[in-house]
Amino acid sequence: MKEKLAKIKEEVLAQIEASDSLEKLNEVRVSALGKKGALTEILKGMKDVAPEERPKVGQMVNEVRAEIETALEQTKLKMEEAEREEKMKNEVIDVTLPAKKNKVGHRHPNTIALEEVERIFIGMGYEVVEGPEVEKDYYNFEALNIPKDHPARDEQDTFYINDEIVLRTQTSPVQVRTMEQGKLPIRMIAPGRVFRSDEVDATHSPSFHQIEGLVIDKNITFADLKGTLAEFAKELFGEETKVKFRPHHFPFTEPSAEVDVSCFKCGGKGCRFCKGSGWIEILGCGMVHPRVLEMCNIDPREYSGFAFGVGLERIALLKYEIDDMRLLYENDDRFLKQF
Repeated sequence: MKEKLAKIKEEVLAQIEASDSLEKLNEVRVSALGKKGALTEILKGMKDVAPEERPKVGQMVNEVRAEIETALEQTKLKMEEAEREEKMKNEVIDVTLPAKKNKVGHRHPNTIALEEVERIFIGMGYEVVEGPEVEKDYYNFEALNIPKDHPARDEQDTFYINDEIVLRTQTSPVQVRTMEQGKLPIRMIAPGRVFRSDEVDATHSPSFHQIEGLVIDKNITFADLKGTLAEFAKELFGEETKVKFRPHHFPFTEPSAEVDVSCFKCGGKGCRFCKGSGWIEILGCGMVHPRVLEMCNIDPREYSGFAFGVGLERIALLKYEIDDMRLLYENDDRFLKQF
């Protein structure tokens, strides 16, 4: 028995020394110490050993097991250390390199301008109302005093889905829908995307955004309109900003006007930004046409109101001194990250 144990120990220790990986080392451990291992087989044969010899044989088996387990553990530690060293050589990290920065998005220039306009009008008691971008011809034109034979329909180059459905050319239909509800008085702005069949250039796009405002109440006059827009201009462009109203024509307002603001770059003296005039056109406005009030079941003898509309992109272009509208939609990170 002693010779047999010595032979097993010699063979196992040789196998341990010859192992070149942790997998092979584990195979040696199983073949020697596992349920069907060489030492286990000897222990199973202890019943054939004379009773007086069993303690001595058991001690010898335990001593051999202890030597093998020690050799296995030491070899395992050496292999793991060597493996760790090799891994560290292959995965060298240069801690002096700059870290990768996460790119965090931010608001688009249009969004910044819109939130500024909304803040100003909400501060004056207005509510923000939205409506559908695919609109009925009636709300987009007829309810705004633009019948089918009106030349304004040709001027707006409308995208028609069919004879009755269009992509809205303005956000005025939202105003009509609000007036139809009959909840007076009304103080609202209607921001949103609109569509016109325009060629893409520095100042035009087939898809852009408008912000239109509407006030309906008793005893509303043009003076209220002027005061409101003057306050809006000062809040948006600075306290020194002045406004100028020029007569104009819109089918849904009477009288109507175009509004200019004094150039906030030169203070009205004349510069490249305002093309030497000292003034910059920003929006159109007017008193709501009585016919529009009647079609919305509002008595024009009792109620009056004013409306105005401004292009959101125009505000963004002016406020941030951008000279090409296409920059807002080309998604060039070099441009957008400036905001």
